[in-house]
Amino acid sequence: MKVLFPALRVAHLDTSLAFYRSVGFEVVGQVGGGDSTRMAMLALPDENEVSLELVCSGAPGPVAPGGLDHLAVQVDDLAATRADLAAAGIDVGPVEAPGGLDGPHTASLVDPDGYHLELVQWPPGHPTGMMRADFEPATRTPPTDNTTEVTR
Repeated sequence: MKVLFPALRVAHLDTSLAFYRSVGFEVVGQVGGGDSTRMAMLALPDENEVSLELVCSGAPGPVAPGGLDHLAVQVDDLAATRADLAAAGIDVGPVEAPGGLDGPHTASLVDPDGYHLELVQWPPGHPTGMMRADFEPATRTPPTDNTTEVTR
């Protein structure tokens, strides 16, 4: 078994698609339900598998995000990604180092429906993704005094 992807409920599919395209996602396909529900399957450019589904029920009114804390998205160059998003008119929070200076660097942003995204740049030489070894005491680097806490 493995987790396939999260599905986020959105108020306006086209508005959310524009936002997620600006972040770097590509639309793999769209599906319409038997009612007014529309769904879009997204992936990042180097991914073969869908990594995010957006679901719009067609019901009027805002979506109340709940239960999901954030969606983590790996980036190769956090500074360049932040600059690209700022140029697209998307507000991105400051760079933080929740695991200390030698750990990953992150920045947060919020989509049109209020979901939090966390952009993550791994340190040089770190494998893609968060690994079990990141939590093993022999391989884990303890946080430094520069650790910051992400608040949402």
